[in-house]
Amino acid sequence: MSGHSKWATTKHKKAVIDAKRGKLFAKMIKNIEVAARTGGADPAGNPTLFDAIQKAKKSSVPNKNIDSAVKRGAGLEAGGADYETIMYEGYGPNGVAVLIECLTDNRNRAASDVRVAMTRNGGSMADPGSVAYLFNRKGVVIVPKGEAGLTEDDVLGAVLDAGAEEVNDLGDTFEVLSEATDMVAVRTALQEAGIDYDSADANFVPTMQVELDEEGARKIFKLIDALEDSDDVQNVFANFDVPDEVMAKVDA
Repeated sequence: MSGHSKWATTKHKKAVIDAKRGKLFAKMIKNIEVAARTGGADPAGNPTLFDAIQKAKKSSVPNKNIDSAVKRGAGLEAGGADYETIMYEGYGPNGVAVLIECLTDNRNRAASDVRVAMTRNGGSMADPGSVAYLFNRKGVVIVPKGEAGLTEDDVLGAVLDAGAEEVNDLGDTFEVLSEATDMVAVRTALQEAGIDYDSADANFVPTMQVELDEEGARKIFKLIDALEDSDDVQNVFANFDVPDEVMAKVDA
């Protein structure tokens, strides 16, 4: 998992400081709104909302924007949209499997955006179910290493009894994987151990990966960027792995 996770985590950090910040913030706000609509406005009784707020705060989304999104979602403030989740499936360059998760109030616009991004960037749409079987839904908690010299053993010790399956070292952070249903327990175990975490999400994790060279990596990153440029696209999951030395060349 390391190649894709490492890239996604680094990219998220860069997005917070560059021009994509507005788009990233808008997607986080949408997540908060939907979580509040589905499970109520109280983060203490709504773990999905708790995690959506935590992630937004860690990315420096202003508190007033967060509060407004909660109120809109819970119907306490006007202006909330009726979002639905739609999954699209396809293949990118080099046969990389791509799952595209949309959160939209306009199904036609979302479908059109995804199709255009795919066809213009060497991808192709696939029938429902033809790609999804290559992924499992997993809880993914990202833990920053911080200044405290946190080790993999520290993290593993804190989360093992809570249902964590593995801890991966991604460079600046650790990634804790579990069944999606155990994610809240894992996140709670970290909190109880006094270990800070950046985000807790239920993500689609690939069961097998396609290793890419520099050219292949550049093509798939271009495709994912084009997809994520759509306001309706919330997440893109893909089963590629890029070795560290190739990643370094792409970054340079």
